[in-house]
Amino acid sequence: MAGTAEATTQQTTLDQQMGFSTDGNQYLTFTLGDEHYGVEILRVQEIKGYTAVTRIPNTPGYIKGVLNLRGTIVPIIDLRTKFSMEQVEYSKVTVIIVLEVKGRTMGIIVDAVSDVLNIPGKDVQPPPDFGHTVDVSFLSGIGKSGDKLVALLDIDKVLSVGEIDQATAVAA
Repeated sequence: MAGTAEATTQQTTLDQQMGFSTDGNQYLTFTLGDEHYGVEILRVQEIKGYTAVTRIPNTPGYIKGVLNLRGTIVPIIDLRTKFSMEQVEYSKVTVIIVLEVKGRTMGIIVDAVSDVLNIPGKDVQPPPDFGHTVDVSFLSGIGKSGDKLVALLDIDKVLSVGEIDQATAVAA
């Protein structure tokens, strides 16, 4: 038993030295305009530079189309459009983050990827309560990292079940 406890302690020390947090969560952070967002790193499958997607007629504006990712057809969502933000031209730093959303593979287009952050639980506050006027149910919290705030997305709630089904149907 002593060997197991010693191995666990060594692994914890190694994790801390490599930057892995043991008292919080890791988030891939990205930007949309001047705002910082984060998603749980364990949900991220891949980050790829923006490439043109195949548009599908009669889909909502936030569904940009589909992408063939090593033989798998993946629906692509423009997060700016979904969040009703001003549209901008895609640039060299625009990326597609491929995620697992409710057991399905989907991609989201973001302006740029920032960093992977360890945000301790003590530095995450619940989303602000705006009453019934603003829906913030898709936020799992607001994280503090240095002097900036990061809106932490509950990626399973960014799209409704119907919207996810519609995006998946586009890829089928």
